[in-house]
Amino acid sequence: MAKLVSVNVGLPKDVRWRGRTVRTGIWKDPVDGPCTVRRLNLDGDGQGDLAGHGGEMRAVMVYQLDSYRHWQQVLGRDDFTHGQFGENFTVEGLPDDEVCIGDRYRIGSAVFEVTQPRVTCYRVGLRMDEPRMPALLVSHRRPGFYLRVLTEGEVEAGQEIVKIADGPERMTVAETDGLLYLPERPRDRIARALRIPALSPGWQGSFRALLQQADTATEGAPAGNPGLNPDGADPRPAWDGFRPLTVAATAVESRSVLSLWLADPDGAPLPAAAPGQYLTVRLAPDADRPALLRSYSLSGPPGAQRYRISVKSEPDGVASAWLHRNLRVGDTLQTAAPRGAFILAPGDAPVVLASAGVGATPVLAMLHALAAARPGREVWWLHGARNGADHPFAAETRRLLQRLPRSHVRICYSRPRPEDRQGADYGRPGTDYTDRGRLTADLVAGLGLPADAHAHLCGPAPFMADLTAALTGAGLAPEHIRTELFAAASGLTPGIAAAGPARTPHPPGGTPGDGPAVAFTRSGITVPWRPEYGTLLELAEACDIAVRWSCRTGVCRTCETRLLEGRVAYDPEPVERPGPGNALICCSRPDRDIVLDL
Repeated sequence: MAKLVSVNVGLPKDVRWRGRTVRTGIWKDPVDGPCTVRRLNLDGDGQGDLAGHGGEMRAVMVYQLDSYRHWQQVLGRDDFTHGQFGENFTVEGLPDDEVCIGDRYRIGSAVFEVTQPRVTCYRVGLRMDEPRMPALLVSHRRPGFYLRVLTEGEVEAGQEIVKIADGPERMTVAETDGLLYLPERPRDRIARALRIPALSPGWQGSFRALLQQADTATEGAPAGNPGLNPDGADPRPAWDGFRPLTVAATAVESRSVLSLWLADPDGAPLPAAAPGQYLTVRLAPDADRPALLRSYSLSGPPGAQRYRISVKSEPDGVASAWLHRNLRVGDTLQTAAPRGAFILAPGDAPVVLASAGVGATPVLAMLHALAAARPGREVWWLHGARNGADHPFAAETRRLLQRLPRSHVRICYSRPRPEDRQGADYGRPGTDYTDRGRLTADLVAGLGLPADAHAHLCGPAPFMADLTAALTGAGLAPEHIRTELFAAASGLTPGIAAAGPARTPHPPGGTPGDGPAVAFTRSGITVPWRPEYGTLLELAEACDIAVRWSCRTGVCRTCETRLLEGRVAYDPEPVERPGPGNALICCSRPDRDIVLDL
């Protein structure tokens, strides 16, 4: 009979770590006497980061004394106390390789249901004073698990744990954890996990992404893990590093947008790109300064023998100004292979393509794909521009939309010219609308968009945030709304208190290194490596580049970043390496000059 050995609680507190302040509730202390268990928590307990911990499906964390004994031997330690692993219930029995998702237990007067394995993050390593701990919990198949409270009540150390129901499908905590984090992921086991009603919604979403990957896999398909990082599972790059492409033609699309057609120098067809992907180009406008790296969406028809990128001339844009003023037909651009997971959703569901300004470029490629292969699909084309002079691809989109009988159009001009005639100059009378003003969330909310639609948004960050809120308010599922932003992405540093206003990325202080060059494309800086940086993640942090991470040991894949050129070395070795052309920056360093899409 399993036994509740200790009940442990703790309120969030601030802890200093690497010069920063972490808000965490992972420090737990044993409770003397009975403790009331409620739907969201135990009395006296709390979590510092509710995005990753706590809530109804993660109300109670369980860890086993047998795992304590295992780690004492593996780590050579004898200083553990109950609650050491951040658990609420320290138990004798209930091993991860026997307890199943959906199992139900009675302890005292409360009833619980197993919902998911622990999601490991850096804070368990912080509590254990062992940075490797998140990876070790997964690789040793000893994660622990969460309980949902079905019946509130009182529990107390020393009580028996009585099993009252078996979970359907009989899938253990250890197997469930391995399906998400470890390399072997049989399709039938993923499908089986999705048949367990008790499995938490977050894990269900991850397994649905893995199942879709398994069902659409083809030769050369992405080797990433969309269950942990959807953006890390974009198709394998068609070539490594950069190769020369010739400027075959140019075209003025609007007052500020210039298109460039790029071709193979020998006239061979270029590898097909997925609609919505982008190219990264390397420019050398000044021989005395490091090359510039910029990414531009592919705006032409997918599958064409040449690539088209469309570049807006920005007032302070060194790269865009050079391309507009200096590039000529016959010139050469060093170009990385098409990349990106912001691609047209497959299937027959309605699709919303929304953009502002030059953000039309990736969704225009999607519109080309729909007009060519899916003319019967319902399409909503929503676009905002300043006026007709700044409205790129107006005639091109009109021609494409005329080939889509189930298309709907809304175009907004924020500062129309006198010659911009509302509803007359663009599209088909009675079905297309040109509105005065911005493409706002309120306007989108009133369009009657179908709730089963898949949406693709590209434009300034506030525009995408407003439209995302409008689309979710209209009933679209959040997982069906994808965005593309070519500025530096927002960071994710769970539990870390902001040290002040965000700083502009910059080279790190101290003596410059003499190792391989590390180029950050979105941040526009290149830094010579030195071993003191530790990892690429730590180098990015030293440069005040916005980064995303959670475990810092190569498990969660939150830090997965596109590696456009070069090669990295891992130490420690991650639980599973990313697909070709990607890198886990939390546990890697450059093996040669590299280019990161960061």
